[in-house]
This record gives sequence, C-alpha cells and structure tokens, in this order.
Amino acid sequence: MEGFAFPALAESMQYWARRLEQEIDGVMRIFGGVQQLRGIYNENRNLFEVKENVPRKLVEKVAGDIESLLAKKVRALKRLANAAEKFQKAHHWQDNIREEDIEYYDSKADTEYDDPDGEEIEREKSNSLKLEFTDDANFKTKVNYSYAAVQIPTDIYKGSTVILNELNWTQALEDVFIENRKEDPSLLWQVFGSATGVTRYYPATPWRAPNKIDLYDVRRRPWYIQGASSPKDMVIIVDVSGSVSGLTLKLMKTSVYEMLDTLSDDDYVNVASFNEKAKPVSCFKHLVQANIRNKKVFKEDVQGMVAKGTTDYKAGFEYAFDQLQNSNITRANCNKMIMMFTDGGEDRVQDVFEKYNWPNKTVRVFTFSVGQHNYDVTPLQWMACANKGYYFEIPSIGAIRINTQEYLDVLGRPMVLAGNRAKQVQWTNVYQDALGLGLVVTGTLPVFNLTEDSSDRKNQLILGVMGIDVALNDIKRLTPRYNLGANGYVFAIDLNGYVLLHPNLQPQIINFREPVTLDFLDAELEDENKEEIRRSMIDGNDGQRFIKTLIKSLDEQYIDEVFRTYTWAPIKSTNYSLGLVLPPYSTYYIQANLSDQILQVKYFEYLLPNSFESEGHVFIAPREYCKDLDLSDNNTEFLENFIALMEKVTPDSKQCDNFLLHNLILDTGITQQLVERVWKDQDLNTYSLLAVFAATDGGITRVFPNKAADDWEEEPEPFNASFYRRSLDNKGYIFKPPYRDDGYQGLDLENNTIGILVSTAVELSIGGKTLKPAVVGVKLDLEAWAEKFKVLASNRTDRDQLGARRCDPSTSCEMDCEANNKDLICVLIDDGGFLVLSNQEDHWYQVGKFFSEVDANLMSALYNNSFYTRKESYDFQSICAPEAQSNTGAAPRGVFVPTVADLLNLAWWTSAAAWSLFQQFLYGLTYSSWFQTEEVAGDSMETRETSCIMKQTQYYFSTVNATYNAIIDCGNCSRLFHAQRLANTNLLFVVADKPLCSQCESIKLLQAEVRAPPRDPNQCELVDRPRYRKGPHICFDYNATEDTSDCGRGASFAPSLGVLLSLQLLLLYSSTSRWWLRHCPARQHFLAALAGTSVVVKSLSAAVVLLYLLSFGLDTAYGLGGLLLVFFAVVNVSVGLLGALAYFLTYVASFHFAYLFAVRIHGGLGFLGGVLVALKQTMGDSTVLKVPQRHSRGRGDMSDHFAFATFFPEILQPMVGLVANLVHSILVKVKVCRKTVKRYDVGAPSSITISLPGTDPQDAERRRQLALKALNERLKRVEDQSAWPSMEDEEEEAVVAKADTPLLPDPGVAGKGSGQESSLITFQDAPSQL
Repeated sequence: MEGFAFPALAESMQYWARRLEQEIDGVMRIFGGVQQLRGIYNENRNLFEVKENVPRKLVEKVAGDIESLLAKKVRALKRLANAAEKFQKAHHWQDNIREEDIEYYDSKADTEYDDPDGEEIEREKSNSLKLEFTDDANFKTKVNYSYAAVQIPTDIYKGSTVILNELNWTQALEDVFIENRKEDPSLLWQVFGSATGVTRYYPATPWRAPNKIDLYDVRRRPWYIQGASSPKDMVIIVDVSGSVSGLTLKLMKTSVYEMLDTLSDDDYVNVASFNEKAKPVSCFKHLVQANIRNKKVFKEDVQGMVAKGTTDYKAGFEYAFDQLQNSNITRANCNKMIMMFTDGGEDRVQDVFEKYNWPNKTVRVFTFSVGQHNYDVTPLQWMACANKGYYFEIPSIGAIRINTQEYLDVLGRPMVLAGNRAKQVQWTNVYQDALGLGLVVTGTLPVFNLTEDSSDRKNQLILGVMGIDVALNDIKRLTPRYNLGANGYVFAIDLNGYVLLHPNLQPQIINFREPVTLDFLDAELEDENKEEIRRSMIDGNDGQRFIKTLIKSLDEQYIDEVFRTYTWAPIKSTNYSLGLVLPPYSTYYIQANLSDQILQVKYFEYLLPNSFESEGHVFIAPREYCKDLDLSDNNTEFLENFIALMEKVTPDSKQCDNFLLHNLILDTGITQQLVERVWKDQDLNTYSLLAVFAATDGGITRVFPNKAADDWEEEPEPFNASFYRRSLDNKGYIFKPPYRDDGYQGLDLENNTIGILVSTAVELSIGGKTLKPAVVGVKLDLEAWAEKFKVLASNRTDRDQLGARRCDPSTSCEMDCEANNKDLICVLIDDGGFLVLSNQEDHWYQVGKFFSEVDANLMSALYNNSFYTRKESYDFQSICAPEAQSNTGAAPRGVFVPTVADLLNLAWWTSAAAWSLFQQFLYGLTYSSWFQTEEVAGDSMETRETSCIMKQTQYYFSTVNATYNAIIDCGNCSRLFHAQRLANTNLLFVVADKPLCSQCESIKLLQAEVRAPPRDPNQCELVDRPRYRKGPHICFDYNATEDTSDCGRGASFAPSLGVLLSLQLLLLYSSTSRWWLRHCPARQHFLAALAGTSVVVKSLSAAVVLLYLLSFGLDTAYGLGGLLLVFFAVVNVSVGLLGALAYFLTYVASFHFAYLFAVRIHGGLGFLGGVLVALKQTMGDSTVLKVPQRHSRGRGDMSDHFAFATFFPEILQPMVGLVANLVHSILVKVKVCRKTVKRYDVGAPSSITISLPGTDPQDAERRRQLALKALNERLKRVEDQSAWPSMEDEEEEAVVAKADTPLLPDPGVAGKGSGQESSLITFQDAPSQL
C-alpha cells in the first residue's frame, strides 16, 4: 500500500475514540434522561420509603419459615407411619381373598395407552371404583379428595394373594390421609410405597401414563430408596468368561443398568468385569459417588464388555473386597456389599471369604444367576447365604427389574430391628414428581412390620416407605424476591452440595426417571471462595463473606466480574442449608407508600392502552400481584387481565400483594413523568434513534414511541432481561446487539431495521443510601449509526464536504475508516466478542454475531494478545435430540437364535423350539404386525429428547492497557491492527488492514454452545478430586439379632417374569447372538460354549451320544442306528407341543396373557422321560429299543410288560391301568388308535398260531429264538455239574446230539411254515381240538 499511511499513531486512534465516546455520551445524556430521572425520584420522595435488606436477619427469618413448613409435614408423616404399622399388625392374613372383596380406585383403570401400531388396545377388566374428579390448582390436575388411588406396577399381578392382602390393610390409610388434609390443607401428595410394589396415594387422581408401557415402580423412586435403606458402598462384579454367550451377556449388561438405577447420590459404587482376572469396566479405579454423571459413564462402558476366557471367582471377589477396604477415598461408610452377576460355576471361594469377610461378615454378598441354563446353582446360593446376602435368578429380561431391587429388603433388616432409632425423617434431593407437580422434595419415613412369629421373634421386614411431597414453589414463596433486586437471590443446598433452591436450577427436560442433581458449583461459576462457602454450608455452619467473583449473564453470552455478599445459615431439623446473595446496590430498596387514592387512580390511568400513543407503550412484569390474577405469556393479554382485576379490587386489598402493586403504580407515574419532561420534546430521528425506554424494579418497562413496541424483543419482566441485569452490574453504557448465531443469514436492511440497545443504570443516593431502582436507554438504528461511525472514525472535520476528501496513493494522506473503507476494517466489538458496528457494509447483516465468525484471523489476534479471556463451563440441565443408533439390519421380531451351548442340550432345543414356534404363531394371530420386518431397536426406543451436557464458552475483557498495537505475522499476508477500549462503555474499537490473501489462516474461536464431547468434562479426573459432601448422619447396617436364614432359593427352570417385558427376550437374544456369531470365530465360540456348560448339560449330552453309539452294537439286524435320536426328538417335541396346547387351553379359560407369552417350557422333563423309557426297554428280556419301529399294526411295543401302568410302582399299577384302559378305549372310539383282536392261523397243518392282544409275530419270533439260545447256553454251563441228575446213556447222547444241533430253525423255513403271523406260544403236533 505504497502512498498510504496506516494510522499507527496512538494520537489518531485516541482522537477517533474520543469522538465516539463523546457522541455516545451526548446521546445518552439527552435521551437517556438519567439526571432527569434522579430528579423525579427526589421530587416524589414523599411517595416511597427506602428500606434496608439486612442479610443475616433475612436468612434467619426464611430458614425459620422453611423449618416451620417442613415441620408441619413431618407431623403428618409420623401420624401416617404409626397408623400404617398399627393397621398392618391388626390385619389378619386371608388366603382365600378375592379381588372382588376389595373396593379401591385403580389409578390405571381409566388410563389410555397409545398402541405403537395405532391399533385399539382392549383394556383389562377391572373392578376399580368409578370416581368423579375436579380441577385443583394446587395439584395442577383433577383430583378426588374423598378417596386415595392405587398404582400397581405393570409387571406385578394385582390379583395375587399378597397384593390383595396389601390392598386390604392399606385401605384404612385413607381415613388418615383425609384427617391430615383437614389439619393442613396445604398438604400435597401423601404416599405409601409398599415393599410389594403397591403405591397408595392421596388424593385420588388418574395415573399419568407414558405413551407406551408404564414402567413406574415406587421401589425405584429416589425417595423410596433413600427411606428404605442406609447409604451403600457397592461393588458390582460381572462374569465375562467365555461361557457367557450373547443373550446372557446382554441380560447381565441390562441388569447392571437397572442395579445402578437403584443407587442414590448418598451411595458409592464401582463396576468390574472378571474372567481369569478382574478389572474395572471404566476409568474409575475406586468407589465413586453414584451420581447421575458417574452412572452414565458406567452404563456406557458396561456396553463394551466382551465375553472370553474362563471363570475365576476368586479374582472377582478379591478385587471387590480390595475396593471396599480402601479407606483413602470418600465413600458412604455404611452398608457394604458385593453384587456378582454370573451364569453359574462350581467354585465357592471359601478361602476368600475366610480371609476378607469372616467371622464379622461386614460385607454382604448378593449373587445373581443370569440366563436360562441347567447349571448347578448351589455354590451361588451358598456364597449368598454364608455372607448375609441373597441369591437371585434372572432367567429373562422380564425378571431384571424385580430382582435387581429386592436386595433393598435385605438391607432394611437392621433398620427394622433397630426400631424407633431408625424412624427418622429424611428429606430427599430435588426430583421431578411423577404426577405432574414439577420439582419437589419429599419427607420420608420407613414403615416396619411389627408382627411377631410363634417364638416371639421380631419381624425384620420393612413394609414400605411413607412420603409427603413439598413443591419447590411452596418453598420459594417463603423467600424474598423483589426486594432483593434483579441480581439478588436466595438459594439452598443439601448435604451433597446439590441446590434445592437457586435461580439457575431450571431443568429443561421433564422426565421423572432422572433425578435433578445440580451442584452449587455447577449452578454458578466455580472459584475458591464459593468452594469454602459450600463446605461451610454442608457442615451446618452459618457465616457471611463479601467476595469478588465472576457471573454469567442471563442469556449466557457474557461474563461479568462483580462483587457479592454471601450470607448463610442451616435450616434446623433438615439436611438443608440456606444462603442469600446480595450485590452492594441491593442493600437498600424502594417501598412505595401511595396512600393517596386519587394519585393511585391517576397513575393507574397511564397503564391503560388509550394512553400509549402519547405516553409510550407500557409492558408490565407478569408477577403475582393478586391471587385471582390470571397469568399469561402474552403481555397484552396479561395487561388486560390486570386492568380488569383492578377495576374490581384496590391496591390495598388483602388478596393482593400490596408491596408489588404500590411499587408498580409508583413506577408507572415516575416513568410517565420522564416521558413528559424528556422524551416528548426530542426528535428521535435527529440522532437516528428507533426508541427510548426505561425499566424499573417495580416491573414497568416503558417504550417510546408506541410504534417501537412492535419491534421490542426484550423480556417484559425486567428481572429476567439480560440488558437490565448487566446494566446494574456494570458502570457506563452497555451495548447489546441482537444475538445472531453462526447460521444467521441476515435481513434486507431496506425493508427491515436492526436496533442496538444502549442502556445504563440510574443510581440514586438518598440520605447516604445508594440504590439502583431503574435502567434507561436508547435503541440505535444500525444502518444510520454505521454511517455515523465511519464519519466519527475518520479525519474529516465539520468543514469537509461529504465525498470531497479521499485518500489515495497520489495524496500520501493518512488512511481512516471512512475514506479507506475498502482497505481498512474498523469495528466496534462488545465485551463478549460480538460485532456491534462496522465500516464494512457486508458486515452489517452480521451484527450480533461472534466476531470470529466475521474475521477469525483478527479475533484470534485479539484473544492471543490478551484483550479477551476465555471462560469455559458446562450446562448440566440441557436437552438434546437422541443420538442415532446404528442398526446393522432388519429382521422379523421374535426370531430366537440359540447359542452352541444350547445346541448341546438336545432336550432343551427340541422342546423349546416347539414352544417358541407356537408362541410366534399366537403372536401372529394377536398382532398383525408380528412377522413384519423392522429395525431391531424400533420397538424399544422412543424418539424423544434426552438430558445431556452442553459446553459453553464465553469471552470477557482482560485487565490490560486501554490501547494496543500489534502485527498479525503471516509472511506476505501479515496484517497491522490497533485496538482501544472506549471509556465508559463495554466496547472495543479495532482498526486493522484488510487481509490481502487467505493464506494466513488461524484457528477459529468458537463461542456457540455445543454438546459436550464424550467424557467432557473428564469424569475420570474429576472423581480423583471429589467435591466435599456429607452423607446422612445415621447408619443401620448391622444388628446382632438379624436372621439371615432367608437368603434365596433357586429353581432350575424358573419362568420369565412380566408379560410384555418377556417379549423383548427374543428380540435381544436374536440381535446379540447374530453379532456374537459374526464377530467371534466358530471354533472359539464352540470351545467357549462347551467349556461354559454345566455338569448337568455335559452329562445329558454325553448320555445321548453314548446311547446313540451303543444302539449300533445292539441287535443291528433291526437297523437302529438313527432311531434313537428320532425317539428323543419325538418325545421332546411332543412335550413342547402338548405343553403349549395345555397353556393355550388355560389361557382360553382364564384370559391371562401370561399363559401365552410369559411361560417358558423347558425340555428337561421330556428328556428325562425319554431316558427312562429307553432304560425300561433295555431291562429284562428286551435289549432293543422298539418304540419307534413300525410294524404291521402300527408303531410301538405292544407287549404286556411294556404297558403304561408298568412305569408306576406296583401298588399303583391297578389304578393306573384302569385309567389307561379307559383312555385307550376313548382313543379307539374316536379312531385315534386301532383295536387289537385275536387271530387264528390254521394255514400250517403242523401247528396252530394264536394271535393274542398285545403281541406281534415278529416280536414273538424274536423272543422265542432268544429264549432258546439262552436255554442252550445254560445247558452248556451246567452239564458237568455233579448235582445234575444221571440219565440213561441213550438219552444223554440224544441230549448232546440235540444240543449240538442248531436250535434256531432257518429263518426262511420258519417263515414259510408260519405264514405272515406267528404266535408267541407255538404247539407243534398239537391236538386238533386245541
């Protein structure tokens, strides 16, 4: 740029900066009216008082009010718990109780579920009461105060004896519910959560059902878990040896998910997998707090577990005990337990228990047998019973939820035995109410079983947990709000450091399954001072501290450095601590005193819309001025509601908040006076202004002129407006361009105007008391001020004519922002790094964007030269669209793919295949879409938003010199720039060369909120520096009188639990097995499955193979090589089909879907029956399996000694024979079987052949020949014995000769002589009369 001179001199830049500062100050002095407004307040000094906020007194008062509120709930809670124990103790168990005998309102009886296929779902028949409901503002839904409602989980049969007895005795609680409400009408939900899963809550209201299946179970709710047991240290170990095939591994993963969900933030946990060695599944090397973020890490990493190797229980248990014995970390230090998930094994690892846990048994061991198999579960039962734990079986996905939560009953034993010492009310963390109340906390109290057995031994079962909800909004009403100013607030935290109250506690997702856990240091920007304040509050201390800290703006775009006073004190009788935050300017506030009713009416008239044209448009803050005022998000509608109400009541009415109403009316009058004195006399167009405005603490925002209100985009509540709060915290003029994200394309400036807000706070000093009751400002016209900006940042004087002065190479003049806008970039950037003004027209539509989106190279230079500091933080309350799941393909639902281990069990395979096919046939009849092809995850996932972590980045000014010159070094593409802060504003003035080429690239700074990458923030590092917390001060984990004999019993063939959940078993097994077979070599898979099968399976498989091989060596003349396997197949398939038919007929009689879809038929009995039949055939005179052979009269062995009755003990054979003959007769009548008849064959003259019932010619011939052969061998053995009687020599020789002669006739000769049939008894040369 030869001939041009870059404005490097500081004097030139400072000159332009001063001109900009003077112009801004002049406009604000004329139109802002700060001085005039101060005068108006002073003139109306008699209309208000200046009150003082005394932090310690405020905290003490609010803490006392909250304590009184919660104490009332505690009294009602104790009354309920005592009544429940009394009612249950007086209840007499009824074995024959029927559902018709009990009257109750089933909250799900009227609930409508949406079918995924859009089909109408037939409701289950119910005997529920029919109730009428009325709308209730407190509960935000329809309720009935005369009854309580009952909710029973979907996977629990409500007609069972246990549930019906539970419903019977809990019915008496309704009277106590009603009595409690009479004493305290403010009570919300009163709930009893039973250990059986039944929930009885008052008042009655229909259940809020999800779109699909309702998985709500009170025993998994955070308040129930906290009330039912003391804090836990848990280590979960998962067997990932090679025997854990696809489905079993999937069940284990899901079980771990569900187990983690039973833990609260008071618990600590770690998860490890083991085969030959044990290792953690995640990066956590020790026990970590079971908060939602740590549990998400576990769940993600558990998904990556792969099965391989062999099982070594010792490695898994030693790892778990080492974890629990580590005392160098923060942990719960109460209940200690190990949860082991495995598919079975034979090692009891007694030496490990002797070393680590005996004799004190301080660690409970819970074992879970996962999957459907025939393994010996005795070792697993022994481990649990020998270590005060419990043994569970999880054969299917439907059993997971129930069996992963029942361990809480075991942990509740010491609490029950402790009696009244354990009956202490605990208050929960914040969570979402399942019935729509929003954010609540719950007071909980355990309910114990006080019955005694025959030996006067105390019962050690927990009946359930009683709870009473308190809405956070009810607690907020006890806290001061508007007298604290826009930036003052009250907050409260619990022993975990989680906020109970905080203005930043705003969870975006409404999902009652996820707890709301926001740490105080995440709700605010963390620093050392706040860490110390948090620790002191958790310890239950009181205190006060004045600190300098960083805060985030309400729109989360800016960072301000401010001063705050923190004051805190504990809330007695609770786990909470209360805090108050005040800025210095909120120590005092205005309280209006409008006793003059005429003045009230005069000021009120300025709120009427007919005054807006002359006095400017008025927005009023949507506050609860009166009880009967209808709130609305539309401010025009809200104003109409307010005016209509004010025509009926006065500002001094008892149903109204006099403080709010008086301040609102006062500020209406004061801002109207500002219009009259300042705004009406000025021409806004002269200074290119779109609007002027004023906003006040009293809730008034007045915008002048009236037409400017059409483009007003700020919040009508000043306390929620970012410009208002930032103006109070910062001195001078605060510029706020309209925020544009990086995808904004801009507007047509010819048809649209873009405004830039400039605001400043009005500071009053009355009697030495400083306060800021209002903010005033102007709205600049972007296009006009962009032109003005170029003139102000130039060397042109007032005498220069527009367009007469140009700087080019021939003039050798100094460049400026107007004359050389093609060569120089001149911009104003605010303290957040957002573009406010530019001399480049193509930048105008980008005003409001982060400057790195406009000029990444220049913004990076400003950041690298310390003009800006970056602050990164995380928003843990955001919602995101669910991440897409990759599906490898589509397949028909329910196709079952077994593993090699299953194939080894022939009995299981044949019967299970028959039942599986029959079930699929039933599904095809029931649901038309059952055999349709669809994505694997299609039925189990809902496309809805989920909670996620968002990463936020803000920039703010560093404490550097006000001016700076630098070169952006990039070789031939280097750029010069100069930057200077504008005094009394939040602006940075930057002048730079336009880039000559695009080779000088730099990293683009990002400011937009983005979804945090996986493991960001790095939880693995954070857990090594855990935040300070305290657990509950009570712990019940041991009682010497505890009876541990009830420790779980297994069943070899347990059916799956749950009707609809069991359907997912086939889907999950199908997908996981296909993946396993595709990624695992066939040989490795086979060997792993073979190694993992139990002794029982191996023995049965070996028996099949052995009998099969032996069949080739026995009577091979009959060709039995393949008949044995056919026999086994027929027997087992028959068991499956007949069993399926039996269950189908049972369903037809009962209409319970469980008989169709939840029952699993196993082949063990069929296999056993087949073996017994084979053994029966091989005993006695029969060595050949004849059942599958076909002959002239059909198939089977028709001999008498093989009759059905012979399979039973002799004492039962006559009775069984009668029944069998009766059945046979019926089958003959319906022509299923043939009738056997006697036949006589006289075709051979030398013999008479008699055919008797139950005989077969071929059988008879075979037996005759075998008998003769046996006789021949017997004669040979005894002919030399002395005991044999002497005979004549002739006879002796005849006998020997006859013995040497073949006794077995030629089969051909015999066949010819006997015809087609021969008798078992043949009389040669018999008399004719026979």
